[in-house]
Amino acid sequence: QVQLAESGGGLVQTGGSLRLSCAASGRTFGTFLTGWFRQTPGKEREFVAAVNWNSANTDYADSVKGRFTISRDTAKNTMYLHMNNLSTEDTAVYFCAAKEVGGSWYIGRRQYEYDIWGQGTQVTVSS
Repeated sequence: QVQLAESGGGLVQTGGSLRLSCAASGRTFGTFLTGWFRQTPGKEREFVAAVNWNSANTDYADSVKGRFTISRDTAKNTMYLHMNNLSTEDTAVYFCAAKEVGGSWYIGRRQYEYDIWGQGTQVTVSS
């Protein structure tokens, strides 16, 4: 079974950048769909970005398109979220998620499409 652990969150000023990491243990990411979601108090967890198993297909929420980049390093069994030009609206707990999908190029935007979740890392953007 795969376990996920996020890191890289913290406090940053508006316009700044952060890189989140999601390290997998237990087995390789291999043929997993992986993605990032975020959640603020009192709100539903929302989709941020996803990448398919071979990194050939990516998807982004409109709110982060052009500012965030999702990537995977197979050798390190780690997924990343590079976040640039951060705004206060990006403040949230960020979760990484995964789903074994074999060789599918499918990208999922819904929580139920993922069955493995990390514990989350807090990102706070100050004005």
